[in-house]
Amino acid sequence: MDFVGNRKIWYGMSILLIVVGLLFLGIRGLNLGIDFKGGSLIEFMFEERVTLDEFRGVLAQVDLDDEGAVVQPSEQEGIFGILLRTRALTPEESQSLTNALRAEFGSAEQLRAEIVWPTIGEELTWRAILALVVAAIAIIVYLSIRFEPKYALAALLAVLHDALIVIGFFALVFREVNTPFVAGLLTIIGYSINDSIVIFDRIRENKKFKRYKDYKELVNASIIANLPRSINTSVTTLLCVTAIFLFGGVTIKSFMLTLLVGFIAGTYSSIFIASPFLITIEEKIPFLRGKEA
Repeated sequence: MDFVGNRKIWYGMSILLIVVGLLFLGIRGLNLGIDFKGGSLIEFMFEERVTLDEFRGVLAQVDLDDEGAVVQPSEQEGIFGILLRTRALTPEESQSLTNALRAEFGSAEQLRAEIVWPTIGEELTWRAILALVVAAIAIIVYLSIRFEPKYALAALLAVLHDALIVIGFFALVFREVNTPFVAGLLTIIGYSINDSIVIFDRIRENKKFKRYKDYKELVNASIIANLPRSINTSVTTLLCVTAIFLFGGVTIKSFMLTLLVGFIAGTYSSIFIASPFLITIEEKIPFLRGKEA
């Protein structure tokens, strides 16, 4: 398969997906959770074990079981509790929920009630952006030293591709975005860079044999030689992530969905975007041409 010769097709497919995602992002934005836009954090303690479904049933009774409400167990030191993250509640709504829980379970006690203010969410947003920028700079510096600047540019393009695909997907499905989403993005960056570096290493190794007539053939042969490794690694990883997404708890579904979409995008970008883009650099950006050309 001519990965390099068909690179304009791969570029077009990625651009189409990214544009669709950006359109939804521009139309309705991201569904930011309370970590970014503020809300209430309430923890309850029970003497008996209360399931999350039973707890949600009580939330529904007081009209608090909205889509953004996150319910998770918080068992610690022998005390069984449930943690609720939801929109900012008024004192009346909070008291109504406590009364409903006591009426249903009797032993319900409120351990804490906190409010995450929007200003904290704004600070968290900037910290998330800063983390992504720092990661991008570190990638450029590392790959420029280990390989050449053109490899850093190609890898950075792949990382940007993966991030935009994931962000666009979450805008499309309007899935809630919280801090696990940011953690997922950073994980995806590491995964994508690792996959690209393996192919870059194969390009550098194959260059020593001097049996390829030009740089295009060298890059294409290196991609093909590394294809079984990339596919096997990606499939086994995706099987694990999919299993956790389907059967894991509600609290980690957002993180697992981020990884699921990101790993697929990362595998695609390493094979179809990053490596073929080396040829585009050789043709379009002369001052970044390397010794292989």
